Amino acid sequence: MLSDIEIAQQTKLAPIEQIAQKLGLGQEAIEPYGKYKAKISLTENMQQNMGELILVTSINPTPAGEGKTTVSIGLADGLNQIHKKAVLALREPSLGPVMGLKGGATGGGYSQVLPMEDINLHFTGDIHAITAANNALSALIDNHIHQGNELGIDPQQIIWKRTLDINDRALRHIVVGLGNKAQGVPHEEGFDISVASEIMAILCLANDLSDLKERLAKIVIGYTYQNKPVTVHDLQVEGALTLLLKEALKPNLVQTMEQTPAFIHGGPFANIAHGCNSVVATKTALQLGDYVVTEAGFGADLGAEKFLDLKVPSLDKSPNAIVMVATVRALKMHGGLTTEQLTKEDFPALKKGFDHLKKHVKNMQNYGIPVVVAINEFASDQERELLYLQKLCQEIGVTAILSSTWEYGGAGAQELASTVVSTIEKKETNYSPLYQNQLPLEDKIRKVAQTIYGARDVVFEKKAQGQLKEFKAFGWDLMPICIAKTQYSLSDDASLLGVPQNFDLTVKEILPKRGAGFLVILTGNILTMPGLPKNPAALEMDVDETGKASGLF
Repeated sequence: MLSDIEIAQQTKLAPIEQIAQKLGLGQEAIEPYGKYKAKISLTENMQQNMGELILVTSINPTPAGEGKTTVSIGLADGLNQIHKKAVLALREPSLGPVMGLKGGATGGGYSQVLPMEDINLHFTGDIHAITAANNALSALIDNHIHQGNELGIDPQQIIWKRTLDINDRALRHIVVGLGNKAQGVPHEEGFDISVASEIMAILCLANDLSDLKERLAKIVIGYTYQNKPVTVHDLQVEGALTLLLKEALKPNLVQTMEQTPAFIHGGPFANIAHGCNSVVATKTALQLGDYVVTEAGFGADLGAEKFLDLKVPSLDKSPNAIVMVATVRALKMHGGLTTEQLTKEDFPALKKGFDHLKKHVKNMQNYGIPVVVAINEFASDQERELLYLQKLCQEIGVTAILSSTWEYGGAGAQELASTVVSTIEKKETNYSPLYQNQLPLEDKIRKVAQTIYGARDVVFEKKAQGQLKEFKAFGWDLMPICIAKTQYSLSDDASLLGVPQNFDLTVKEILPKRGAGFLVILTGNILTMPGLPKNPAALEMDVDETGKASGLF
């Protein structure tokens, strides 16, 4: 069996100019980065009418695999196969997961975006630009303190961290400025992975350069000795940061294996941020295509909730339909089976695991958006179990379609594509957000915890209790919320699979992300700088004398 990278390398790519022509873009609108990728100039010449938006999400991820990105790519190809003008809009991968445990984010099998090596590695340099802007801000903060500290910044209350786009646990908690006075002021510091930077979240929510600059200016970098917040605007460096990011804001155009146009742009963490590709990429796709397929990070309790409550207000467009990806294997894990037991037919475990899928479907329907379930097929799936899962979905009034995009590409998603189109054509979408920003901060957190996660209540630890009062005094309590919790469970405990009952969500800390426009609510043990596993993917990577890569997945 061919590996993903071998399949990708055997695929004939179209010149990027041809892909742009499919979208009606002329030579003046594209800025090629080699033969097969380009940036699109931010232009006002695109149509103002937006196409139909399809959001792909999934159940909580398990080691059994769900294949959300593969289904997203295959669905876009399937829509084009049934003669719809479809465009794809996805996040770009971070080097940390690529070289660590998770691998890349370009799909798999015969549903991939290409060139996969470039996209998974340095691509067009967007994440490097974000890293540079983030670390320039850190250097400017330290320099301000070193040069006299006119603003009275307390070095022990700097909340802005440096970044690196690689998993490196040794950098989570460090001390900088050691040595004599010429080396700066000593203080504790830390590194986040670049995609967890607030600048990544800002880039992905900004509509244009002016919006980007305004958001950057609002970033809170720390506090003074009098506990007053200090912003980028106070340092007067928002212009410099915007300059570093002006090219990175332009969306990237590539293609699928079937030459469907694909915008791959931005990749904020789905825990600490909203986990969706950029507003400018999605909006550009909507202005150029009749149907746009996009996805949200992790399960629907994290990625889709944040797409609907955080991204939609900036996008000014809500999804016309939601595709919920599930697998028989993963549902049986949520039903209590171990990895070794998944290939054996087990209807009781599948029935129990179905409650997990049903909860996610209901959550999405609460937003007033119709849901279609995509059952992503694995070679080891039992036919009777697949039919049983379709029957269970039918009993709750939801259509479930088998999807085999990994094996067949767009042809494996034609039925799914037709079902999604017919669902959209019924015009039953009536989107409404989960909460209003005017609600008290505690009530917003409780609303998400109880409605989406199924929590009994919310418990605020001492530090979070103090921040609730502090942030209300600053006037920050009216911002929307971004709850950071484990992706593996509906609860804040990764070990609780299925549909956990009688649990409280524990809030440890609240982080202001005023530039991004939300407050991050920390629960559980969320790491913003991952570590590498015992056997990282990097051990299998290589390149031959011709420059041909191997080991990427």
